[in-house]
Amino acid sequence: MLRSHTLNLLGSVILAVAAASLCAAQSQMPQNDQDEHLDVRSSVGDLHLGKDANAEKVGLPLYPGARPKTEKDNDPLNFGVFAQSFGFKIVIAKYESDDQPAKITDFYRRRLKKYGKVLECHTPEHGGDAKWDSHDDDKQSKQLKCEGDNAGPVTELKVGTEDNQRVVAIEPGNGAGSSFTLVYLYARGKQGDI
Repeated sequence: MLRSHTLNLLGSVILAVAAASLCAAQSQMPQNDQDEHLDVRSSVGDLHLGKDANAEKVGLPLYPGARPKTEKDNDPLNFGVFAQSFGFKIVIAKYESDDQPAKITDFYRRRLKKYGKVLECHTPEHGGDAKWDSHDDDKQSKQLKCEGDNAGPVTELKVGTEDNQRVVAIEPGNGAGSSFTLVYLYARGKQGDI
């Protein structure tokens, strides 16, 4: 889902904003683990890091009857860093449902249409990379594509472009039901701006 240069960009952005925030910053760390987050505002940029991700922050409704996935290491993630010349935001929220994957896929395919043409990909496991159209070398954002042989039990619905995308990954649950992950990724600026 994320290309290696995006991950490198993310690391550089975290370091730059963290260093700048040591000078003059306001942070907020509530006692409740569900709302645990860090907000930093400085003259260089703003940073938000928290477990406050949900369907609404991805820009989608929550599938009826879905509940947050509670397995270890499945914490939601809401990370954003914005400065004058660049910005990056990623929101990841994981859920489970007693319904079959086909019902959840149909629900989100309809909801994603408001953001553009919905691409449906199939992967062996959640977390496959998207391929982008490399024919546009100018400043236009690149379109998402499916990678690999487009076969497997995990359905990934994708909409948007390389720098502004929403992804819903739906997979069969262990036994009955399904689990699904909602992702929003936004980036602006050039890698060299950092």
